[in-house]
Amino acid sequence: MSSKFRAFLFPVCLFLTLSSNPVQAQDKSARPSPQISAGDNMGETKIVVNYGSPAVKGREIWGKLVPYGKVWRTGANEATTFEVSTAVNVNGQLLQAGRYALFTIPGEEEWIVIFNKEADQWGAYNYKQDNDALRINVKPETKGETAERLTFFVLPNGQQEANVYLFWDKLALGFQLTPAK
Repeated sequence: MSSKFRAFLFPVCLFLTLSSNPVQAQDKSARPSPQISAGDNMGETKIVVNYGSPAVKGREIWGKLVPYGKVWRTGANEATTFEVSTAVNVNGQLLQAGRYALFTIPGEEEWIVIFNKEADQWGAYNYKQDNDALRINVKPETKGETAERLTFFVLPNGQQEANVYLFWDKLALGFQLTPAK
């Protein structure tokens, strides 16, 4: 992904985060960290991320509220889920069609993004590495702007590529999807 595209993308996503009214599940809408769904299609592949969206609320997030080096649910409440309707390559590595818990292990310089076969979990309390379907390493980016709420975006780039982004506080993290061959 070009740096010019990244420079354009963050302000647009920040605007959408601050100005949009995300769809919330009815029975969970009163939570301080509402349940939100982000998704789109990449060709025939449907991509959906469901997550609890916590707010910064003046807290120090990275390394404090979300510690470095520990498995994180990548949101609030239930584990974030990531679903694809067909097999895809995630940053070049194969992930079969299905619904996964999306965990991360934040690091100061690099994060591990985990797709775990046990999608229905509360937080990361019962996380088992043996159930991982895929792990990838991703470098986070620090931004000058602050995203008050954790937000995921699925941005297709034609029929053959999509990018999934997480924004929260001053951090941006993303990975690329392409159809599996």
